[in-house]
Amino acid sequence: MTMRAGQKWGVLVALSLIFGVGMELVGVPAALLLGPMIAGVICGARGFGLRVPVIPFQLAQATVGVLVASSISMEVLSNLAEDWPIYLGVVILILMASAALGLMLSHWNVLPGTTAIWGSWPGAATAMTLMAEAFGADVRLVAFMQYLRVLFVALAASLLAGLWGDGSGSATGETVWFPAPDWSALAVTAALILGGSWLGRLSRIPAGQMLVPMLVGIVLNVSGLGHFQLPEWFLALAYAMLGWRIGLGFSTAVLAYAWRALPKIIGSILALLAFSGCLAAMLHFWLGIDPVTAYLATSPGGMDSVAIIAASTQVDLPFVMALQTMRFLIVLFFGPPLARFAARRSGRRD
Repeated sequence: MTMRAGQKWGVLVALSLIFGVGMELVGVPAALLLGPMIAGVICGARGFGLRVPVIPFQLAQATVGVLVASSISMEVLSNLAEDWPIYLGVVILILMASAALGLMLSHWNVLPGTTAIWGSWPGAATAMTLMAEAFGADVRLVAFMQYLRVLFVALAASLLAGLWGDGSGSATGETVWFPAPDWSALAVTAALILGGSWLGRLSRIPAGQMLVPMLVGIVLNVSGLGHFQLPEWFLALAYAMLGWRIGLGFSTAVLAYAWRALPKIIGSILALLAFSGCLAAMLHFWLGIDPVTAYLATSPGGMDSVAIIAASTQVDLPFVMALQTMRFLIVLFFGPPLARFAARRSGRRD
């Protein structure tokens, strides 16, 4: 029996709730995005032919930009300025390892050039996926690599927190879906999302709908001129739009491709985790930083998911976020040229 468009959307929403709520209950990081994405993959592979409308998708991009901006405060920047040589050295080593693994995946024909690089880049996973799409990579495979790595990092962080922490290493916590409204913060947030999305589209900057609100939001947040409030229910809607956009693009052919590449992708993830673990051990033994803080600061998971894990664990949160922020900003500027370089070296188009 052929389903109508409304029925297909109903199935997609129902599956998103089942997967998203289920993963949220067991403490999976980024569950509100991964659930809709998995639902989208199922519906896309079944040939539903659904597409996320342009305007909600662009507003979801702007929401991610504001979310990233809200995590970059004056305290984080002060930490960066204080110990910048340590941060810069660790970040460069992690990025060199990530770039090398991406180039190897491209050279071995596991993935096309730009897709391999963006999938290997450590940053905010959602932001990296949006940037990858803007620069011509296969967003489906990039998302597959990014969120698979997020799951590995979350598992390792939970184990480390259990061994060296106080047992509170889970990323779970009591979610306040409808917080008391801060009307001034909500007004600033709404203006930044709507105006930033519009300016990002006019600017024609790749991923401008995310980058423009993010950069303006960082200035407002650091200067104290504006504060933001992003209720959990609104974030859930934004994540659903992003997850559906990625998941609905999957087909049986893309899934088969990802399955064939899975062993080498997992190998590259484990290699990057091992390298980051060595850097964390050096920070622990040389500078006396506790193991969980050192691991979360150097881990190649997304900045957003690492922030969630760090906030629910007894660690030095400003140190973790300072190193993660520096790495994200460097990837933001140097990711595109390196992706283009990888594409030229591999001679393959995504």
